[in-house]
Amino acid sequence: MPRSVNAVASKARRKRILKQAKGFYGKRKNVYTVAKNVVEKGMTYSYVGRKLKKREYRALWIARINAAVREEGLTYSQFINKLKVKNIDLDRKILADLAMNEPESFKKLVESVK
Repeated sequence: MPRSVNAVASKARRKRILKQAKGFYGKRKNVYTVAKNVVEKGMTYSYVGRKLKKREYRALWIARINAAVREEGLTYSQFINKLKVKNIDLDRKILADLAMNEPESFKKLVESVK
């Protein structure tokens, strides 16, 4: 009975890893065992990075809202509290966009909350 090897699947698996490692420097791009490790580590970083991105954007929005609100004589926490009391449900992304791109309407919003 001839020896059975799964060459097609093995080659496809290696090919997939090396394709993901395309653009890496040195042995990282063309030696399978090295490429496998760096691709795996890269995937971990990309997963963590997706979580960090959300965190960083929220911090940016808060900083922008705070800067715009301080010009009107309020602090960020006071402003958010007054929005909650008046039942105005705008998220931080929208508030930051208003503060940056439409300062007049943001001023009106702040005045309505005061």
